[in-house]
Amino acid sequence: MTTKTKSRILEAVHESASDLHRLGFIDKRKMQKYDALCLEPVQDYDATKVKALRERLHLSQAALASVLNTSTSTVRKWEVGDKRPSGPSQKLLDILERKGLEAVL
Repeated sequence: MTTKTKSRILEAVHESASDLHRLGFIDKRKMQKYDALCLEPVQDYDATKVKALRERLHLSQAALASVLNTSTSTVRKWEVGDKRPSGPSQKLLDILERKGLEAVL
């Protein structure tokens, strides 16, 4: 499994843990903890970033809302700065940013 880590040290730790998991020395639950500790945190999305991402993906506000399973008015409020995405929406925006639209469809 390829992960984007916080640092080179954590990347080395994660790679070692992955090898130990593959060989059966670390169980699935412990490996999931290593995954969670080593992954980079999800970035914050402000109005500018949300709009830039939507435009880069060539989506309307309604289409982006549909992809994120939220309302068009919520996306509109994100883009004018009245609200900020959080939780699952922020994670989905991060996935869209890193992996593209196909990753969430």
